[in-house]
Amino acid sequence: MFKNIINGAKAYLGTFGLISKLGLWKYFAIPILISIVTGLTFVALAYFFADNLGGLIAKIWVWEWGSETFGTISNFIGGVLILVLGLVLYKHIVMALSAPFMSPVSEQVEAHLLGETTHEHRNTSFRQQLSRGIRINLRNLLRELLFMIPLVILSFIPVVGIIATVLIFLIQAYYVGFGNMDYTMERHFGYKESVQFVRKHRGLAIGNGAIFVLMLFIPIIGFIITLPISVVAASTETVKILEEKKLIAKSNTPKTTEAITE
Repeated sequence: MFKNIINGAKAYLGTFGLISKLGLWKYFAIPILISIVTGLTFVALAYFFADNLGGLIAKIWVWEWGSETFGTISNFIGGVLILVLGLVLYKHIVMALSAPFMSPVSEQVEAHLLGETTHEHRNTSFRQQLSRGIRINLRNLLRELLFMIPLVILSFIPVVGIIATVLIFLIQAYYVGFGNMDYTMERHFGYKESVQFVRKHRGLAIGNGAIFVLMLFIPIIGFIITLPISVVAASTETVKILEEKKLIAKSNTPKTTEAITE
């Protein structure tokens, strides 16, 4: 798995050149707008409502002494909680709504890597791509929150918090990488087959998602360039694996899922 994590991260090298070579920038205007609007919305929520959430947390402290200090700490914790939850929601909202625009990008990357071949894939409409994106990201969001909520609480405990923070990062990376890989898999697999594929290649998902999450911390630019280059990076590695394992159907050749579940 460690090798796949490295491969997932290394796939980002050369993405700008590939995007320019294939003329893919035109597909990113709307996803970038979605990303910026969504990101700024959650930043604004953290700014305006941190004190409100902090006030609720501060009520836990029932003593007079130290109440002012605890109130200040509570405001900070409130802001952190909103930002963490916002980051989780941000990723899945942007990836879900961008699905109809990212699928054509992934398809062009696949065509570039495989050349003129007799490979087949499913032809899906704008509505189907959007529906698939929402379904995948809603599933991932619920699972991510299931793990994240207890880990966020544990992250405030000394020593244990370090381990919890690392796990939070890896879980976020895995599910965001899952979403990026699915832009390619939706042309070849059904919903359940895609889940099986990512589980088997979770290292690739983590490697791709790790860079994605880290790039979001780059002010402004992170909201603009992260999604485009992460999708191209995920597409190149996913297509390579699909081709190596002969999981891309040939003309008049029925595709099976044996290689996925073996």
